[in-house]
Amino acid sequence: MRLELVPIPVADVDAARVFYADQLGFHVDHDIEPGNGARIIQLTPPGSACSMLLSKGLPGMDQAPGVVHGLHLVVDDVRAAREALLKRGVDVGEVQDMGGILYAGFADPDGNSWLLQEIPPSAATSSEPQDVPAT
Repeated sequence: MRLELVPIPVADVDAARVFYADQLGFHVDHDIEPGNGARIIQLTPPGSACSMLLSKGLPGMDQAPGVVHGLHLVVDDVRAAREALLKRGVDVGEVQDMGGILYAGFADPDGNSWLLQEIPPSAATSSEPQDVPAT
């Protein structure tokens, strides 16, 4: 089994596409309208094997916008990733050190929240429990 697609509920797929593609730099894999008023936009973060889905009009995909929280984007350098997103107009919080693992959070226009996560090599082998910041 592989996790390859995560649905992200949004109010406006056009506005969300701009945020994820233009501001975050996600690659637009598909943007199609298969009929009956449905629309499917699949985007993939750079370097990721897992994509995300923005949609409207799909049966069974009617979650309220903004209910997804704490999705992690793992980066090699959280400070550099944060600075790059700030330059693109994304409101990213300060870097937090949670016992050696570094986080910085942000949200999309609907309130779905994300965390940039850096696990330095020294922290990757630790057996101590780590706290995750609230989003």
